[in-house]
Amino acid sequence: MTQPAAIAAPPGALQRLKLYFDQNEREVAVVFFTGGFGFDIVTAGSIDSWFTIGQQALYFLAISAVLLHMFLEQGAPPPELAMMPAPKRWYYEYRSALIHFALGALMNLYAIFFFKSSSLLVSFGFLAFLVALLIANESRRLKALGMHVKFALLALCFLSFSAAVVPILAGSIGLGVFLLSMLVGCLPPAAAAWWIRSHRPALFTQARRQILLPLGCVLVGFLAAYLARVIPPVPLSLPFIGVYHAVERTEEGYRLTHERPWWRIWHNGDQQFRAQPEDKVYVFFRIFSPARFSDEVQMRWYWKPGGRRWALQDTIPIKIVGGREQGFRGYGVKANYQPGPWKVQVETTDGREIGRVYFDLETVPAVPRVVTTELD
Repeated sequence: MTQPAAIAAPPGALQRLKLYFDQNEREVAVVFFTGGFGFDIVTAGSIDSWFTIGQQALYFLAISAVLLHMFLEQGAPPPELAMMPAPKRWYYEYRSALIHFALGALMNLYAIFFFKSSSLLVSFGFLAFLVALLIANESRRLKALGMHVKFALLALCFLSFSAAVVPILAGSIGLGVFLLSMLVGCLPPAAAAWWIRSHRPALFTQARRQILLPLGCVLVGFLAAYLARVIPPVPLSLPFIGVYHAVERTEEGYRLTHERPWWRIWHNGDQQFRAQPEDKVYVFFRIFSPARFSDEVQMRWYWKPGGRRWALQDTIPIKIVGGREQGFRGYGVKANYQPGPWKVQVETTDGREIGRVYFDLETVPAVPRVVTTELD
């Protein structure tokens, strides 16, 4: 007698979810990447937060341990997953996903930090490169590439981490501090290669090709980007800059006076500046810098005559001290000016831009006007 065919049990929720992911991996990756990047922008801690620094250190520890294990296993026969206990089997099945998740989280964080540390016009090339790597990190093609690409991404993260943290510890920025940060960022990959040379000398030639060569390429790229001034001046950032008719420092804070219409909410102060006789132009700013940070920035005033290039009119050095959560507050003032387009850039002493503001200046006769005063 023929037995009736067994009826397959319907797939459970986890099986259906895994099947959907397998069939729509690219779309799901894009959604998770976009959502994760937006979530990180909102929730990322300050660059000098010890919790944020410790979180990055844990990511580095996990990535380095797994990548080193994968490097040492190259060429060995694939393990028998069916014979392994569940935790070990899960490790082998999902370790590549773990690496790409952690690398993506780190690159998310550095893209955010670098975005905050300069105007988009200046840092666009470097940010576009980071975002391209973030997107590529979600692709199957990159995930299938060899160990040298994974170690290159890890080297990029090490150097980005060091470029942000070493200035915090040093309390200043500049060429010397940047070169020191690059040296510190090279130490972990170099130490891994040294360990391989000491304990597995037969693999050292492979380590030079897959670990040290990618590290060298990334390092050269960082140095070139720094010399081209496209690497933002982390850990500094400029959360606010605006143009005003008067700035007065009081015990309660800074009193900022402007005549901006209420509906022009996209302007900071009087970016349409109507200058009456004897008026002065004030540019007020807030710079975030970590605690125990002490350095100098420059406020550069540019004027653009009709049909010509921006012409530097003034440079004002300003000493900044870090540690205030809302940022160090300061301002510059200009009494001699001409009508036309203006811009003010706040830069480091080595010429890397932190932020800028544009305004149009028009000279008008003395007439009564209504001004508004805000407290910062």
